Amino acid sequence: MIVSGARSSDRLVDGSNRLWFESLSSVKGQSLRLFCFPYAGESAQVFRNWQRPFLPYVGLCLVHSPGRGTRIAEQPFTRLKLLVQTVADVMMREPCRAYVLYGHNLGALISFELTRDLRRRRFVLPMCLFLSGCGAPNITSREAPIFNLPEETFIAEVKKFNGTPQEVFDDQELKKIFVPVLRADCGMVGTYEYEPEEPLPCPITLYGGLHDQHVPINNLRAWKEHTSASCRVKMFPRDHFFINNFDTGFVDAFRGDVLDGLHNRLLAV
Repeated sequence: MIVSGARSSDRLVDGSNRLWFESLSSVKGQSLRLFCFPYAGESAQVFRNWQRPFLPYVGLCLVHSPGRGTRIAEQPFTRLKLLVQTVADVMMREPCRAYVLYGHNLGALISFELTRDLRRRRFVLPMCLFLSGCGAPNITSREAPIFNLPEETFIAEVKKFNGTPQEVFDDQELKKIFVPVLRADCGMVGTYEYEPEEPLPCPITLYGGLHDQHVPINNLRAWKEHTSASCRVKMFPRDHFFINNFDTGFVDAFRGDVLDGLHNRLLAV
């Protein structure tokens, strides 16, 4: 079992890349890889049907963290820094080719800190960051951490985000599996401490929900301080989990932004 207290270098074993990364496109010689990091409590499976809208030469790569999916027997991470260091270790074993990062909420924070970690290691950086449902990391949240609350109070707070079906909490077996993973993920957010660094050189595109009461648009705009390149904000109907509804137009807009970035890169070569 992988434990969250181990050093990142101790976690790497033969085949670890296959545990962490699952490529959805079978096309060889892809022009771009799109690494997808899920939100708190969710597995990367939530992005599986996103490959279809993309052309085959843009390959979605699901990032599978311990504690969910095929890695359900493993202990989830409780500290974001350790998770980021481990993913960076694994990513540096990947073929060096053009890639972008996408993450929602916790996944956005992971994508940002992963890019900063890779920069410190002098590894090739993502062509662009695509982040949704997450305010700038230097903004102090007005919401108190919830990861250490008693179980029923914790669940009540989670329900306010409207991202988890009630059936998950009604089924005692599902609840026993889901709640510890969600609590661990919330622990990564609740214990996260932003440390100032130079802005990243890659562009950042932000996506938000017009009715998201947890991440207002000004918190998205504040990301401009973290890049020396362009920073765009796009808003969509619905609440915090607008990305899960195809009728919001988000996936089509996201695909267009990724392809535009790839096109611009090819023109610059």
